[in-house]
Amino acid sequence: MNYFNSFWHIIWTMFWVFAFCAYLIALFSIITDLFRDRGLKGWMKAIWLVCLFFLPFATALAYLIFRGRGMSQRSVKQAEENRQQAESYIRDVAGSSASDEIAKAKGLLDAGTITQQEYEQLKARALAGEAKLS
Repeated sequence: MNYFNSFWHIIWTMFWVFAFCAYLIALFSIITDLFRDRGLKGWMKAIWLVCLFFLPFATALAYLIFRGRGMSQRSVKQAEENRQQAESYIRDVAGSSASDEIAKAKGLLDAGTITQQEYEQLKARALAGEAKLS
């Protein structure tokens, strides 16, 4: 009898493949959290890693039980830092709006730094740039 001829053998195989993939995801999450945790001493990280190598399932379960709450807090903190960095980068790259550019040019005109003709050119350029974005 071929192993995959039985419906239940296929279901059982799918269960074990799922369990193995879930274990790998948990294992990588634990290792990532170990290196993300700045409050944990290096020798404790080494002990956790050695235990994960020799007693993988028991150690993973113990880590999730004892350090699971801190693991989620560190993950949320990291996600928030990443979001703030992305928003900061977007603000830096996006630059200023056409009205900001015109206001700066008007300030230069009022200070006598540029002429009326240069002001009109800067204003036209700023408005043209905004029209391209629309």
